[in-house]
Amino acid sequence: MDEFVRAVEATIFASAEPLTPDEIGLHAGEGDVDVALRTLTEIYTGRGIELVERGGKWHFQTAPDLAHLLRRTREEPRRLSRAATETLAIVAYHEPVSRAEIEAIRGVQISKGTLDVLMEAGWVRTAGRRETPGRPLLYATTNDFLKHFGLGSRRDLPGIDDLKAAGLLDPLDETVFEALGQLQLESDEEED
Repeated sequence: MDEFVRAVEATIFASAEPLTPDEIGLHAGEGDVDVALRTLTEIYTGRGIELVERGGKWHFQTAPDLAHLLRRTREEPRRLSRAATETLAIVAYHEPVSRAEIEAIRGVQISKGTLDVLMEAGWVRTAGRRETPGRPLLYATTNDFLKHFGLGSRRDLPGIDDLKAAGLLDPLDETVFEALGQLQLESDEEED
């Protein structure tokens, strides 16, 4: 292989983007770029990588029959919606809690899908039924929830003072947490 063909090969290989023959010529120096490209195409035919032209630009790519070897399966982390995040926090701080109690704390109805997402993630489970008229389902967190968030138990959940100190509460959130605390106090008084 002559020096010009090697220079064309190195230019294409080192480029982050596909190159036109004119761009290749600017980097590789003097010579017939088209002849060099034909030579390289023949050399790389049937190998693990190949030289291809797409839309007038040249680049190296993995041979199509080997592409499956380079694919990686990975889980894409799903971000929780604000409703799901709020629901998870309510369940964590007030478990066992019914759907009606979650809605009362949030001030809006939650869709069934919100709890389904949390249950699919393995962070929320059903925890029986409340012994009241209608016997509503109760929800609680799981061990997977504790593991995912690095908690030994629910007692390790940060308190409102911890969240304020970390700068994680805005004024609206503080109001919500104060309402949650008031609701918990009322709930505790009813149980006594």
